[in-house]
Amino acid sequence: MSRIQGSLVRKAALAGLTAFCFSSMAFAQTAAPATGLGQSWPNATDVSASPNWHVYVFVLNGIKYIQVNDLNGTVHAAVGTASGTSIVLPVGVDAQNVVTPAANAPASTSSSAVSTETVYQDSATTVTATPQTSGATQFNVMSIKSCPTASCSGNGGA
Repeated sequence: MSRIQGSLVRKAALAGLTAFCFSSMAFAQTAAPATGLGQSWPNATDVSASPNWHVYVFVLNGIKYIQVNDLNGTVHAAVGTASGTSIVLPVGVDAQNVVTPAANAPASTSSSAVSTETVYQDSATTVTATPQTSGATQFNVMSIKSCPTASCSGNGGA
């Protein structure tokens, strides 16, 4: 009889350990923060508003970091935003072509509002991409404070 009880105890312990392992793995998958700012394929969800871009969002200490990659994974630009203020991060091949409300726009090499598209938008920030004739892309970052009207939608005001 003790042999049967020992077998049941081992089976119960094994079942408990298995359940613990599976719950730990599930918790790790849901609780793990997005990581990989500056990487081609970060461990974050693609939240792009455009099928032509990948956009990843990271949040740390109340600051939202928005990274824009092309479809090949090349990092083009990244910005940090908090309380309606945006800063350009020195990340990506187009970092010098990012315009924020506080920054002066770089000299544009003939862009067209028709080709401007919204690549990211949330309740506080909109990021648009405009191809330049030089082959670069200009990214405009607008906050609700800097752009309170529908004209900031990135579709030429339509």
